[in-house]
Amino acid sequence: MPLNRATVAVAAAALVAAVGLIPGSATPAAAADCNSGTSMVTGSSGNYTTTSHGNTVYRGGDYRAAIQAGIDNLTPGRTSQQHVAVPASGSIGASTISLPSHTSISICGTMNVGNRGGRGAIEALNASDVTIWDVNMTGNPYFGMRFYGMNGLHLGDIDLDLSGGLGIRFERDHPGSRNVVIDDVYVSGTNNHGVETWNVDGLEVGRVVARNVDGTGLLLNNTVNANIGTVDGDDVATGTGYATFRTANRAGRMSDGSYPTNIVVDRVVSRGGGRGVFCVSESGGVQIRNIDLANNGNNAVLIENCYNYRIDGGTVNGGGEVRVAARSEFPNTRDVTVTARVDNTSVRESPCGVNVTWNITGNARLDVC
Repeated sequence: MPLNRATVAVAAAALVAAVGLIPGSATPAAAADCNSGTSMVTGSSGNYTTTSHGNTVYRGGDYRAAIQAGIDNLTPGRTSQQHVAVPASGSIGASTISLPSHTSISICGTMNVGNRGGRGAIEALNASDVTIWDVNMTGNPYFGMRFYGMNGLHLGDIDLDLSGGLGIRFERDHPGSRNVVIDDVYVSGTNNHGVETWNVDGLEVGRVVARNVDGTGLLLNNTVNANIGTVDGDDVATGTGYATFRTANRAGRMSDGSYPTNIVVDRVVSRGGGRGVFCVSESGGVQIRNIDLANNGNNAVLIENCYNYRIDGGTVNGGGEVRVAARSEFPNTRDVTVTARVDNTSVRESPCGVNVTWNITGNARLDVC
């Protein structure tokens, strides 16, 4: 069944109800609600009004201040989510909107953003039970959205039509995050990655669509226990070593050093750009159920110094080779199975891995151990 926002949202709500991934936020009626909330931001450029609990708490021309006033005037010390509705459009410039625990927000207008070095246009840091139902973002941020130290984060329908920066970033050198749900992200025009995670344990993704992204579409670093629906890239990582879908920096590695299958991806689609699928730097525990790769300018698939990595089926047509490889600074690649139809390109294993199985059909040129 094709993924869409409604089906993903239902699945996410079921997951929340079943296992408590997002404490206190299992209230689907609040999803995408820009018509009502505990706080509301209305108006247009130069003339915004923010109400909270029925009272006017901001009136003026600063779009960021209007939104932040709506957030800051929610009930202090709350233990369940309160909602901020933003039907208004505007620009926040090179500044940041900060979301504390037990907050949900829908930004249904268009938010234009600037570049604030090292910071996100929207941030939630060291918080729990945060939902961002809707964002429509344009501009050139450093990070469109930035997170770390989260427990229970839900991103709904996120549309990042950017002209630079990095789309969504979970930070590397800060506390990790748990129990993250991402329904549907569209990201275009970045000069870095589309969606990049570091140090996440428990990740559910419905779909990431990346277009004209200089880095990776979806990049998992040191991330475990992930279920991914579709990663769809077109003109992603052109002329670089990145890929539509990449696992790196011990993604999939458990705390005991083992690599049980714990990152499962339904489908990777990649057209043009750089690599299609790339695993590197002691990552693994990955199962990709289906690939649909064509005319990638670099490797269609590169599995390098990775462990317990499976591709269960699909097609590769043209573009760079499908390869299993290894660099000397890490243990050799092992326990890899690739099942696919490969046409109009080659399949190569160099150097030989350990326990590598190739189930290749099509007219591919084979050079394997």
